[in-house]
Amino acid sequence: MSRISKPGIWILTVLTMTGCTKTSVDLIVQNGKIYTVDSLFTVAESFAVNDGKIVATGSTREISETYDARQVIDLGGKFVYPGFNDAHCHFYGYGMNLLRYADLSGTQSPEEIYEILKKHQEQYGRNWMLGRGWDQNDWPGKTFPDKSRLDELFPDVAVYLIRIDGHAAWCNSRALELAGITAATSVEGGQVLLQNGEPTGILIDKAEEQVARVIPHPTPEQEEAALLEAQKSCLAAGLTSLTDCGVPLNIIRLMEKLQKEEKLQLRINAMMNPDSVTLDHFVKNGLYKTDRLRVGTIKLYADGALGSRGALLLEPYSDDPSNQGLQMEPAAYYDSICSLARQHNWQVATHCIGDSANRLILNIYGKFLQSTNDRRWRIEHAQVVHPADFDQFARYSVVPSVQATHATSDMEWAVQRLGKERLKNSYAYQKLLQQMGWLPNGTDFPIEKISPVLTFYAAVFRTNLEGKPEKGFQPENALTREQALRSITGWPARASFEEPEKGSIESGKWADFVVLDTDLMEAPPAQVAQARVTQTWIAGVRLF
Repeated sequence: MSRISKPGIWILTVLTMTGCTKTSVDLIVQNGKIYTVDSLFTVAESFAVNDGKIVATGSTREISETYDARQVIDLGGKFVYPGFNDAHCHFYGYGMNLLRYADLSGTQSPEEIYEILKKHQEQYGRNWMLGRGWDQNDWPGKTFPDKSRLDELFPDVAVYLIRIDGHAAWCNSRALELAGITAATSVEGGQVLLQNGEPTGILIDKAEEQVARVIPHPTPEQEEAALLEAQKSCLAAGLTSLTDCGVPLNIIRLMEKLQKEEKLQLRINAMMNPDSVTLDHFVKNGLYKTDRLRVGTIKLYADGALGSRGALLLEPYSDDPSNQGLQMEPAAYYDSICSLARQHNWQVATHCIGDSANRLILNIYGKFLQSTNDRRWRIEHAQVVHPADFDQFARYSVVPSVQATHATSDMEWAVQRLGKERLKNSYAYQKLLQQMGWLPNGTDFPIEKISPVLTFYAAVFRTNLEGKPEKGFQPENALTREQALRSITGWPARASFEEPEKGSIESGKWADFVVLDTDLMEAPPAQVAQARVTQTWIAGVRLF
């Protein structure tokens, strides 16, 4: 008998001892180090799968003596984890970026971007030049660019370049003209930056929508291709499940169609976009749930992003004393959506970066939730929280949903935005975890890299990939390795009410698992950062 002491294993051992005939199953995985991530954080060597679900876990001897499989996978000592689950990402948007947008991530200057755009236009020759991924915080001077050089290079092509966080856009004059944007344009929840009385080409938060709405829509064929291309990257990263944040009705229907055709294999929790068409459809028809698609959450935005100074703060930005950020909608709007959700038993998830945004939404949630509950309303990011507001998460059972790589991406410049005192209560993942006792974690891709391994790395070590700072950024808020692994497996499943069916390698749950060449629980930081996914399985079928 192994040290594993689950009810299924006791039964398994009795069957072996009494010499009963072996049970036929579809798959046996053996000779691995299998982190089941069950309640006891049990480590096994083998498990059996039938009809896409886990039948039993145990030692290699126990499983092989009790089960006879049509397929046996010998791992040769490799490491197995429950399928990774990204608690917050933009799956469809990521796929569309792959097909239509120039990749500007990691660029170190505007000049580097101009060269990328020239090559992109030579290759595709479109009337619109789309790009994403620039970050002025990575450039000398750390200031926003303007439209002048874009106008020189592309006078007849509309240019729309989305900042890395999705909360600012850099446009040329042609794009502004097509959108009807002038110095007099005023947008609630957004801002058109001006210089010498004229638009600079930088649009913050909801001002972006003025241009986005005049960009030609992708064709249905492009939409399908985007989802399938995004799936390839997800499977290569070890993702078997994800939460796509802010999805309109037509894309949700396309996801459903592709899943029924068995082209889209990922399990998707689609948070719906709060437009009237999508809301009317789902509120009327109620929670939608299949084995691979869940629609039960309304996604809202309270504010913008810290990098573009759109995050809503209680006090002005340390590096911009005239600015406290942007509130996306009036408080009455959030009241109305939360009232609708409470009445019809929908989950709500709201993007909150700044301390003022977090306070606003925690207070509104509190009006409708009133006390502890199991509605699992979520705050996405919870990036800057006032010290007086942390206990509001526990008081109203609000789930903080975080993205650990934001801490290590922002740490070089966040102090400039916030100052040292506010920074102490920012990216406070351990402190947030203690509120509810669990914490879903995501990548927010394409804003960050798609890898859940890097999420784990950032959560535990709180450094960049070069291991700096040496002791970690605010290391008191690092997660333990066990907490970090739960945050990318079982806890995201719990955040979408799906913990009975996935998130751990246990009898009765889907056989969604990932094989790595590295022991995340034991390897030193540099090896964790380089860990490679070698296999990804969903419902007992190898897809990568």
